[in-house]
Amino acid sequence: MSNVVKTVAQDGSMVEFVYEDPKQGGVKDVYFSPDRSYVVAFYRKQLDTAGRERIEEIVGNYRQRIFEQAGGEYWKNIFCWPDKIVEYNGKLGVVMPTYDKAFFFSSGILAGAEKEGKWFASAKNFNKFIPPKERGALNNYIRICLTLSRGVRRLHAAGLAHSDLSYKNCLVDPSSGRACIIDVDGLVVPGRFPPDVLGTPDFIAPEVVQSYGTENPKTPCRETDLHALATLIYFYLLHRNPLDGSKVWSQDDQEQRKLETGEKALFIEHPTDPTNRLIPSPDEAELMPWRDPVKLPYTTTGPYLSELIERAFVDGLHNPSMRPIAGEWEDALIKTSDLLLPCANPKCVKKFFVYNNQMNPVCPYCGTAYTLPVAVLDLYYSPRGSQYISEKRRIVVWSGQSLYKWHVDRSVTPNERISPEDCKRVGYFQYHKNQWFLVNQTSTDMWNVSTNQQIQPGQAVALTNGLKILLSKKPTGRLVNVMITK
Repeated sequence: MSNVVKTVAQDGSMVEFVYEDPKQGGVKDVYFSPDRSYVVAFYRKQLDTAGRERIEEIVGNYRQRIFEQAGGEYWKNIFCWPDKIVEYNGKLGVVMPTYDKAFFFSSGILAGAEKEGKWFASAKNFNKFIPPKERGALNNYIRICLTLSRGVRRLHAAGLAHSDLSYKNCLVDPSSGRACIIDVDGLVVPGRFPPDVLGTPDFIAPEVVQSYGTENPKTPCRETDLHALATLIYFYLLHRNPLDGSKVWSQDDQEQRKLETGEKALFIEHPTDPTNRLIPSPDEAELMPWRDPVKLPYTTTGPYLSELIERAFVDGLHNPSMRPIAGEWEDALIKTSDLLLPCANPKCVKKFFVYNNQMNPVCPYCGTAYTLPVAVLDLYYSPRGSQYISEKRRIVVWSGQSLYKWHVDRSVTPNERISPEDCKRVGYFQYHKNQWFLVNQTSTDMWNVSTNQQIQPGQAVALTNGLKILLSKKPTGRLVNVMITK
């Protein structure tokens, strides 16, 4: 191709790109490589000295700090991180990998468009534009939120802040549960590289909105990232804005917007102050149940996430130090994934729902009753190798659900450092002839405590009310107590 440009990157490597029809972003023009495996994004405006130093640090030191440490390979799927710097025609650019094809719509009126999170965040976009096969199930939205939480946790651990975390800068694929954080070339380095932007509306922390235009304005930092992360999670799980309620603070639209997201920001589901309740209008029937917090309250996300949602939008809304950190969201999402039950309605839009300890559980999304007996495994651990105490964590059983090493052993955590061996399932659950069973596949030290018999690999044990199973004899192994409810 005659329009292919070849140039040398700052690290001495050759970079090629097709110099035509750039895709224009907010501040950059983006060109594809000939094989479309990477892109070269040039800044339209010349960067000042601090801007150039920021890019050099992100491509250099911070990239090494994240990708060349233990678990570094994992982050290559989480961040679209620039890995080279180029200059051409007097403009500075960065080289980044091309987005995976999973992050582009494959059908419908959005075919070929990027799967920006905004398409999946609001009930209107979700119902109107997303083809049914690309809407994804609840378990995959939990995976998406888990990935984003891990990504934010890693950025903060490296001493960075995103500054503009929003559905605009996150690509998601609910069909597979994958997510990718993009636009990381504008990361904030506290005390050294300040933010270039204040953020994206709906995700800017109240203290930033309130102080805008004052003598001492607040700027994006790790605490504002935590507000944005909580907002993203609320959007993805409930498809509505946590602050956009019915309270009118001003007849002026601009002033109203500033007050409801800044000084007067109030959670639409505040447990004691109902003045900003979201009240759906009669013409929003097609947006149900998402637009009605009475029918679909935040508590449908389960006990672990509900607690963090309250901390984020009640305690921490105007007190940044009270906001849950990314690692807390990560832990709560992992625990919540163990509380999912499959909906019996094959047409249910979410396919799963969180079991909230109901005697006769009903899917909150479609109203379908769950008809099978519910088997719950409460987890216990022994901190001193003798008496077992409750971990306040449980596994809700469904046919085909897997038991993994991180369920069996408290020392194993399903994060970027987990080994391939620990990712293999230990067993699975099955409903057969009106009875729940746990099938042990690989564990050589699983015991039926109730009968004092070993459960051999390949053996199935019927789950009965009050049954106790020691999943592992290791000091960090867990004991489960079975509870069967209808």
